[in-house]
Amino acid sequence: MLINASPVNPETRIPHPSRGDVAIILSGGGARAAYQVGVLRGLSRHFPRARPLILAGESAGAINAAYLAAHSGTLPEAVEDLARLWSQLTADEIFRVGALSLARNVLRWGTRLMSGGAAIAPEARGLLDTAPLRALLERSFAPADGELVGIAKNLDRGLLKAIALTTINYSTGQTVTWVQGGRIRDWERPLRRSVGTRLTIDHVLASAALPFLFPAVRLGDDWYGDGGVRLHAPLSPAIHLGAERILAISTRYRPTHEEADQPAVHGYPPPAQVAGILLDAIFLDLIDYDALVLERLNRLLGKLARQEWGELRPVDLLVLRPSQDLARLAAGCEACLPRGLRFFVRGLGAHETSRPALLSLVMFMPEYLQPLMRIGESDVEARLDEVAAFLTD
Repeated sequence: MLINASPVNPETRIPHPSRGDVAIILSGGGARAAYQVGVLRGLSRHFPRARPLILAGESAGAINAAYLAAHSGTLPEAVEDLARLWSQLTADEIFRVGALSLARNVLRWGTRLMSGGAAIAPEARGLLDTAPLRALLERSFAPADGELVGIAKNLDRGLLKAIALTTINYSTGQTVTWVQGGRIRDWERPLRRSVGTRLTIDHVLASAALPFLFPAVRLGDDWYGDGGVRLHAPLSPAIHLGAERILAISTRYRPTHEEADQPAVHGYPPPAQVAGILLDAIFLDLIDYDALVLERLNRLLGKLARQEWGELRPVDLLVLRPSQDLARLAAGCEACLPRGLRFFVRGLGAHETSRPALLSLVMFMPEYLQPLMRIGESDVEARLDEVAAFLTD
């Protein structure tokens, strides 16, 4: 990322700064990803000539990362267009919200569960039909035969070094990170590997396919889903791509000890409460653990002579997270949901918990998204000195 005092010529190749490349990592969280857009808006307001050279995203964060990577304008222009998209978003632009569509999917799942594995059991994919999301992304990205052609253009112009979108391969159980960029070494572990490719709408949809709720997406011969599943090291894609500074934008609120001790439900927990805790644990908790590991590694390297580092290197990290509980805010917006969807989530017991994390994943309504964006902007203001020291050379 470059920060200077002169206007940016979008046709000029941007050199790497002396402190190394900056990566922005955008995690999951469904509708809570609107908070990321607010943070990006705050960053672009104070650092209008900055642009991340490395982007990494999974789940809903993959949509935001891909949008920034494919946009031809400056960072403020890209963020404003993204903010405009999120601020007007409604649930029916993400999935079919009609009572008939929801009932049909629920009936299909119920029939399959009760079939005992009979050959006549219907195929059950996601509980929600995400055809509207595909149409929205095609309008927003203007792909050519599905490819996000803006990414290749920005790579050629030097406005981008690499982008990584992470998915889970349901056939093998492997976490697969799809990477587009030049001079990148692939990495491979038994359950985690990278694949160089030209990113398409299908890669974005696959990374954002919430398990059980959204249908998996076919890439090649296999079916892929949300990249947050089994992503034990969410910072690793950016590190593999050469980042020496990582700005991670999490949608996970960190409660105080007093808040953490307060129960969200009284009595037996409804399905919505259990599912919300599981989804938070899958998608959002691991970034805190990975940040702790990176901090310990940095301290260890600081005690060693440089020649002993081998292939390791210190990486600066700054995590920005909500100052308010975004799941708790969703409870006050339940009445804004379409009738069919509201009936569905209430059936799962979303109204019985004060922290409906499951509800916050699907709360694609301006009444919820716009406040999240404002919180993101204010959180940047509150930590502006810290952010400036991290980004500037």
